Formats: sequence, structure tokens, C-alpha cells
Amino acid sequence: MRGKFVKVAYFKEQGLEVFLEKLRNQGWLELFTNTQLGCSQPKLAEFYARVTVTKGTVISEVNRVQIVFDALKLGNFRDSNGWF
Repeated sequence: MRGKFVKVAYFKEQGLEVFLEKLRNQGWLELFTNTQLGCSQPKLAEFYARVTVTKGTVISEVNRVQIVFDALKLGNFRDSNGWF
């Protein structure tokens, strides 16, 4: 959601630099620190209301579009959608 982001200084204060480094190495840090990126709260609520997780696969539906992914697809999603 837009405006919900990781405060890097707070995570450093808590000794969570490893977490920040993992986000950075995976190319996800900007997603969690850029307040201009985000999604609609109602659509996120719809996603969570319909989500199921079975054997590592996440399945949900938003606007009658089925969303299916696992860890591997999620890891490749950022690159294929050109976020950065």
C-alpha cells in the first residue's frame, strides 16, 4: 500500500541490517522504501480475503483475475514486470 514502507534507520537500530541487505540483494528494497510505489487498499483487502496457501503455492483472485504464484515465481516477478 502506498505510504507503508520500511524505515531503514529503524531496522538498522534494531540490528536488522541482514534483512535490509537481503531485500537490497534481491532488488526489493526500493519497493519497500519508495512511498510512490504501492497498490490499492481495497484490492489488497480483496486479495487477502480470497487467498489460500497450499504446499507453497499462493492462490487468490482480484477483479475476477486469478493470481497464482510460488516462491520461485515471486522471485522472478520483479524482473519480468520491470519495477526497477
